[in-house]
Amino acid sequence: MDIRGKKIGFALTGSFCTIPDVMVEIERLVFLGADVIPILSNTVASTNTRFGRAEDTRKRVELITGKPCIETIVEAEPIGPKKMLDLLVIAPCTGNTMGKIANGITDTSVTMACKATLRNQKPVVLAIASNDGLSGSAKNLGLLLNTRNIYFVPFNQDDPEKKTTSLVARFGLIVPTIEHALEGKQIEPLLV
Repeated sequence: MDIRGKKIGFALTGSFCTIPDVMVEIERLVFLGADVIPILSNTVASTNTRFGRAEDTRKRVELITGKPCIETIVEAEPIGPKKMLDLLVIAPCTGNTMGKIANGITDTSVTMACKATLRNQKPVVLAIASNDGLSGSAKNLGLLLNTRNIYFVPFNQDDPEKKTTSLVARFGLIVPTIEHALEGKQIEPLLV
């Protein structure tokens, strides 16, 4: 499916080491003609880390998309009633965010955007990056794998010897995952 002209929300959560890979995919979506609406979790919007400064992340996302970032629940709430999105991507999607979505907790801009998108029966694509994907977050992953309108970017164990429970999405597969999700299909194989 062609994504040109599709309104795609793109939400970033706090897996800071993967944000550079995700930025490339935001650029790809814009290059392919998608209308990308950026959303930052409070953690991404306010935390400086060894991987970069919050303000630099915000400026780069806004430069790529040409739009201001949605950063609060209040700013994200209209996504539902105004039917602002054809699809929402959450990348990177932390285990914390995945747990909140799986359990219906709406306490961040990202989880509000997710709730608002699902309310309109539109697809939500999750690109997980979680150090506890095969431990504490595994039950939430299982719940979401069986949730209508939730689609996953294919993922794998990023370092099975040193980080035995860590999972990370293949971010380069975000666009094909979106294309499948817009047709109501999960891209396969899911485990790569």
